[in-house]
Amino acid sequence: MDLGPLATTDAVRRFSSWLRGRLGRAVLATYAAALLAPWPGQWLREPHPLPLVHLSAGLRVPPVLLGVLLFAAGFQVRATALSGLLRRPLGLLAALSLHLALPLVLIPALVLLLRGTPDADHGSGIVTAMVLIVAMPVAANATVWTAKGDGDQPAMVATVLGSTLLSPLTTPVVIAALGRLVRGGYADRLAVAARAAHGGLALTGIVLPCAAGVLCRAVLRRGRCGTWESGVGAAGLLASLGTTYVNASGALGPCLAHPRPLLVAACVVTAAGVCVASFVLGSAAGAVLRLNRGGRSSLALACGMNNSSAGAVLISTALPDKPYLLMPVLTYGLVQKSVAGLVVRGARPAPSASPSR
Repeated sequence: MDLGPLATTDAVRRFSSWLRGRLGRAVLATYAAALLAPWPGQWLREPHPLPLVHLSAGLRVPPVLLGVLLFAAGFQVRATALSGLLRRPLGLLAALSLHLALPLVLIPALVLLLRGTPDADHGSGIVTAMVLIVAMPVAANATVWTAKGDGDQPAMVATVLGSTLLSPLTTPVVIAALGRLVRGGYADRLAVAARAAHGGLALTGIVLPCAAGVLCRAVLRRGRCGTWESGVGAAGLLASLGTTYVNASGALGPCLAHPRPLLVAACVVTAAGVCVASFVLGSAAGAVLRLNRGGRSSLALACGMNNSSAGAVLISTALPDKPYLLMPVLTYGLVQKSVAGLVVRGARPAPSASPSR
């Protein structure tokens, strides 16, 4: 009997499980690789022509990696698991509503805090980068972190899917509303980003890959889904790490070549503060709504985990001459994974004490 395909499937499943269990350490290793060897990542950020394929701007690797990540997220969607949300939609509706509302609260507060900075634009560059992060849909990795804890996995998957499918409508509106708070040419840059989010970038780069993943799972037979799930999941995790490396290389390379320590410190502190505040507000909202421990965990993850990879693509589109503004993306991505780990551990039920004899 030929055990080759079965052995390959089992090896992929073990690798995917191994990588999920060490995701935090893998992210740190990716940042270290970008710091020590940023040149391959910088090369991957550039457009590359393909033979026999006519692309006006060339092929860019970051949108491809983002598409793989979102396809993997869509492939996780099980229609049977989502059907139960119609009977208890509170967690899903709260997650979507808060995810859309938080940028309209956090960014104005950030503008007020940065008003006293000595910069001529009062930190408008950092604010612009943060707008392009917090306006993004929920990160696909939120489903990974929910699975590691005791969260509401169907609600989280539905939140990722819903926020992604709504992004061509919601993201441009949020960006346009917050664009009035920045000064100088940054308002024009945000207008460019809003048009990109409303046009082909959101549709082809975010919605279509996710929808393709959902459709593929719906078409495949149940047995085949189980066979493919580990491979698609592993591809999504590798795409996430690849995206982190490429973005980190794009930010850390210029920062090392032309050090601006005060600007870097401001980017790091701002992004970390906004990220932590998002998690805290999401957890507080879960307590107000009297959700159970798993529901509060999922709501906090939905509020605090944004698709920073999509934000990095928009920053590269609207601000190609300001690579240091990728630093908030890196910080937000690292902080949200670290805080997500704390949220997941807090959501796990306490181990029951062994009965005394």
